[in-house]
Amino acid sequence: MNNLTPLTPASSAVQSSSSTKAAVSASPLSHPVVRVAISAAIIVGIWHAIVVVFAMPSFILPAPLDVFERMVQRHDVLLKHTWVTAQEILLGLLLGLSMGLFFALQMLLFKPLKRWLLPLLIASQAIPVFAIAPVLMLWLGYGIGSKVVMAALIIFFPVTTCCYDGLRNTPTGYLDLVSTMGATKWQRLRYVQLPAALPTLASGIRVAVVIAPIGAVAGEWVGSSEGLGYLMLQANARMMIDEMFAALFILSALSVSLYFITDTLLKRLIPWQAD
Repeated sequence: MNNLTPLTPASSAVQSSSSTKAAVSASPLSHPVVRVAISAAIIVGIWHAIVVVFAMPSFILPAPLDVFERMVQRHDVLLKHTWVTAQEILLGLLLGLSMGLFFALQMLLFKPLKRWLLPLLIASQAIPVFAIAPVLMLWLGYGIGSKVVMAALIIFFPVTTCCYDGLRNTPTGYLDLVSTMGATKWQRLRYVQLPAALPTLASGIRVAVVIAPIGAVAGEWVGSSEGLGYLMLQANARMMIDEMFAALFILSALSVSLYFITDTLLKRLIPWQAD
């Protein structure tokens, strides 16, 4: 069994899939950056039309140009708070993904443990994040630690369930094959189950990347002295609605960018995953 290599589809199938993707991606509109830019332009156009047609006051809905001007004027402050929120999101993702993979492996390898862990997993999602935020602030303080934990908790369940489903739904034919070759439990996990679970785990990671900012910003709203969530609250209290929208726009851009970067990396690392 020492000569086993991780299970992946045949190279010809991967090459065929790659050539098909290359043909599809020949169109300029197929590039994610182009699609996002077009979608953003449409949203900004509708936003501007609403402001003009309904004569919306700036303290209700500022014009896109006012928000852009505020972003330019306050770029130093916005960048400072963006960096804080980005750290909270990235560290929360790292912690949440590590916890999810660890507990998924525990439920797979130790079957009786699943009956004890599953209620805890469900309970972690049944309690609203805003309900536990004050407790985390009390325990971990108003620094970055409480926001990291909140981001990790909000992604913990989807990552764990996706990883566990991928591990336990490994095709039985693959498992029977390595069993006839005398593979141990750990070799079967390393060379068959983990590679087979990667596409499902990738789906969980994509979901995690999208919802992790919710936990980080919710923590900043409950109690913090920096971050985009904190900046939005302060701007709203001072009726600086254009600055609040600027922070919201940057947060959206950060989340979208993080998703597409993650999606691109996962497609490169897991070339046998179907689109």
